[in-house]
Amino acid sequence: MENVFQSRNKAKPIVYHLRDVVRDRASEGVTFRLRVPSLQITQGEKIALIGESGCGKSTLLDMLAFISQPSNIGAFRFRPEIEDDAIDVAQMWNKRKMNKLGDLRKRHIGYVMQTGGLLPYLTVRDNMSLSRSVMGMGEDDTVDKLAAELGIARHLDKLPETLSVGERQRVAIGRALAHQPSIVIADEPTASVDPFAAEKIMSLFLDLAEERNITVVVASHAWRHIKRLGLRRLAHHTHRSKDGRTTETVVNG
Repeated sequence: MENVFQSRNKAKPIVYHLRDVVRDRASEGVTFRLRVPSLQITQGEKIALIGESGCGKSTLLDMLAFISQPSNIGAFRFRPEIEDDAIDVAQMWNKRKMNKLGDLRKRHIGYVMQTGGLLPYLTVRDNMSLSRSVMGMGEDDTVDKLAAELGIARHLDKLPETLSVGERQRVAIGRALAHQPSIVIADEPTASVDPFAAEKIMSLFLDLAEERNITVVVASHAWRHIKRLGLRRLAHHTHRSKDGRTTETVVNG
C-alpha cells in the first residue's frame, strides 16, 4: 500500500494529511462545527478556501497553523520538509506539547492576516525582519530583496501608518516570507483593497511563493480572481439547522 505521504505525483510529498478532524465551538446557545473528513495538501500547492464570513475559513486556517486545537482528530500529520518524517500533530495536541507546536509554527509557517497585523511602532524593515529575529536568523539582504520584489523598497524606513492599505499588505506578505517558511497561510489577505489591487497583490504573492516552492493556503471570498490565478479550490458545503442554532461546514480536498 502506498504511503499516505507520497502524493499521486511522487515528486511532491504531502505536507498536510487530515482525516476526520472536527472543531466545535459554541457561543450564546449557538453551535458551529467545522468537519474535515479528508484533506491532503502537497508540497508547493496553492490552495484556496472560498466562502462568506462565518463559514469556517479562519477556523480551518488556525488549525493548519496549530493555533486552534481540534475537538476530535482521526489523523493530523504534517511534513514541512521532504527529508524529514511526517510529524504526528494529533499526538502532540493529545499530550499538550504546545511549545513544540509553537516551534513548528515559528519555523515552518508564515501567516498573513486580513488586516496585516503590523506593529505600528516598528518600521517596515523591522516588521519584515520580525519573523527572522524570532528565529534568531542573522542579518543579510533577504528583507531588502523581498522589499524590492514587492515594490516597497522605498518605504523600508517608514512606519506602517504612512503607507496605503495595499502597501501594508505587501509588507505583511514580506514578513510572512522573510524567514523562508515551508508554508504560508493567508486569511483574506486582500479583502481590504479594491479588486484590481487585490488581484495584483495576490498574483505577486503567489509568484514569490512559487519561486521559493512554498505551499500556500488562502482563505478568500473572491473566487473570480483566485480562479484566474490557478489555485485549487477546496470543496466545502455548509448546513444550518431549521432553528438556526447549529451550523456545520464540511471541507474536503
